[in-house]
Amino acid sequence: MMVELRHLRYLLAVAEHANFTRAAEALHISQPTLSQQVKQLERSLKVQLLDRSGRTVRLTDAGEAYVHYARRALQDLAAAERAVLDVQDLSRGSLRLAMTPTFTAYLVGPLVEAFHRRHPAITLELREMTQDHIESALLADELDLGIAFGGPHLPGIAATALFTETLGLVVGTEHPHAGRTQALPISALNDLQLALLSSDFATRGHIDAHFGRHRVSPHIAVEANSLNALTEIVRRTPLATVLPDAITHDHPHLHPVPLDPPLPSRTVTLLRRETAYRSAAAHAFTRVARGWAAERPGES
Repeated sequence: MMVELRHLRYLLAVAEHANFTRAAEALHISQPTLSQQVKQLERSLKVQLLDRSGRTVRLTDAGEAYVHYARRALQDLAAAERAVLDVQDLSRGSLRLAMTPTFTAYLVGPLVEAFHRRHPAITLELREMTQDHIESALLADELDLGIAFGGPHLPGIAATALFTETLGLVVGTEHPHAGRTQALPISALNDLQLALLSSDFATRGHIDAHFGRHRVSPHIAVEANSLNALTEIVRRTPLATVLPDAITHDHPHLHPVPLDPPLPSRTVTLLRRETAYRSAAAHAFTRVARGWAAERPGES
């Protein structure tokens, strides 16, 4: 029997769910049909791929090896299908893009505006996820491009620098430090109460590392999982926070307070899988993103 694509999809579904019934439900086929098809695949390969003896179904050693290549084959086939459907004149097409939560507060709006204005026929699928999930999704061919921070990346990920992001201490209009122009010694943070992003965010790790290097331990009164929440909290309370300068500049009720030493800047990068097929839409978005970044204030 010749191995067909459905056999690969069926095997991967069973491997993912570790259960024939749940896999059949996900595939919208009957459980007996699924079981029969997987057995046909095993007979064709003359090897047992699944261990059905326990409470859950698991891959045998041979199954683990086979699934590795089966998954890659389906990814390559999906990429081939997108390549065939790719329209170089950008009269239609789609792009799967993800960015870390920090950027949804100030980057997604103007960047998508610039791209849509130039290429309105391209459908953009936009997702928000953490940087490690972005890189994993790129490697799994679930995304075309990602926007995150520079630094060590997973093998197989290529990064293109876009611009430099700077972070700063921010207070509301009624805060005693509002309007301060002289740099505040970082040791003074020990006397402030802060509202910061939760530890799930890479930005929080960046902030904590800087505080740790300078041996300061501010009182963290509020932890939030949204930059929009932080801007509202700081506007309405005597708490201070740390935000990207791009957000602070867009809010007249937020006041930057210079720190000495300042928080280190970070490089914002456009990520892709090195071996991925680069569609016309992906090329177009890269051009738009680099052009937009070059026109930002302070960028050359």
